[in-house]
Amino acid sequence: MSILGNIVWLIFGGFIAGMVYIIGGALLCLTIIGIPFGLQTIRLGVATMAPFGKEVKPNKRAGGFLSLVMDVVWLLFFGWEIALAHLTGGVLLGITIIGIPFAVQHFKLIPVALFPFNYKLEK
Repeated sequence: MSILGNIVWLIFGGFIAGMVYIIGGALLCLTIIGIPFGLQTIRLGVATMAPFGKEVKPNKRAGGFLSLVMDVVWLLFFGWEIALAHLTGGVLLGITIIGIPFAVQHFKLIPVALFPFNYKLEK
């Protein structure tokens, strides 16, 4: 079932959203300061391409002062816009019965979009 959900997700906007994240991450990686943020954006783009069958889990390597600082910087500059986009998409898709599974996927991506250094999306 998750394979079918991911295929439909990719056809109806998931591929474009994932590619936008990946291209934005590649552009962030052009600067030395932007590399950690670019890598997180690319990771978010890959997670956006196939969210069905995955769960949001805390990152085991995170939890230190540096990841907290990086999350705060991310939240101020990038995270709130991405989370707002996922919230808007989830609300719009949740209006219809057919869109509810896709709305759930958007809502699942919000914590990763807000705090990518402390959360990850995995099986």
